[in-house]
Amino acid sequence: MTILALDSLSRATVSALVPLQAYDLLGSAQKVSVLYFLTAVTGLLASLAVPWLVIRLRRRWMLRVGAFSLIVSVALFALYDLTAFVPAMVLQMFGAASVMICTNLYVMEHIPRRELGRFEPVRTLFMGAGWMIGPALGVYLHGQGPNWLPYAVSGSFALIVIAYFTWLRVPRASGSLADAVPQTNPITFVRRYFAQPRLALAWVLAVGRASWWGMFYVYAPIYAVASGLGAETGGYIVSAGASALYTVMLWGWLGRKIGIRYLLVGGYALTGLITIGIGIAAGHPWIAAALIVAAALGISITDGAGNMPFLRAVHPHERAEMTAV
Repeated sequence: MTILALDSLSRATVSALVPLQAYDLLGSAQKVSVLYFLTAVTGLLASLAVPWLVIRLRRRWMLRVGAFSLIVSVALFALYDLTAFVPAMVLQMFGAASVMICTNLYVMEHIPRRELGRFEPVRTLFMGAGWMIGPALGVYLHGQGPNWLPYAVSGSFALIVIAYFTWLRVPRASGSLADAVPQTNPITFVRRYFAQPRLALAWVLAVGRASWWGMFYVYAPIYAVASGLGAETGGYIVSAGASALYTVMLWGWLGRKIGIRYLLVGGYALTGLITIGIGIAAGHPWIAAALIVAAALGISITDGAGNMPFLRAVHPHERAEMTAV
């Protein structure tokens, strides 16, 4: 849990600053969208290689590689140059995917399936702590000190991840990972993934949730600056929205009472309606900002149980490959 919180802090500390840096370097939100799309495609392709690397390097070393990639990425961001920004984005995505995949593999190996309903909200709660504190901390440090200070703090959190993980002396994986057949062609396991309807549904749910959060972390700070609210307010909006993750224990309890299906349908529907309202109210910055935070509360309903369809459906011998998808 501590690793999840530290990893979240590392990425969240610069989450409100990176989009603003791109906006400042490129001059328009449209160009930022294009840049994010191109770097995301590159980062996605790099992430698909993670299962192959996990099997060869072992997850204990792959987690360290991922955290080190985050350190290098923030060092490049601190240069505040467009030529350094693109590789920094790719390294950040690759590092985040590496840490996420490795921690998910540890979860699936050590947490019984019957306990996932209780574990997932707790995991989201620890990750939410980082995303609640990080954006506000980043913009505060950026406003109070030199430009490189929040990036240095972000890198320090990633360095602590490596040190803490090494101190834990996590035992080697059980035979399921060691016996897994290496898939050198990512297309093979992508095809295998979508041949399984339950995993395909889990993918749709995860992508819908992640797409909203991606939009939130990129465009909420940009909207705050473009509408006149200011960069610091943008950071506080992001932190306030992320603090909605502290409600996941409530949603986890409700999901066990009424069923995950109803909980997820309600959460996605509510988020969609409020997000449409943000577009309608875009000319009124403070109203739109309040709706952004409200929509974050809506999407947090899906976070407490969002990964359970995948964790319950994936076959143990395909964990590394399927988790990457």
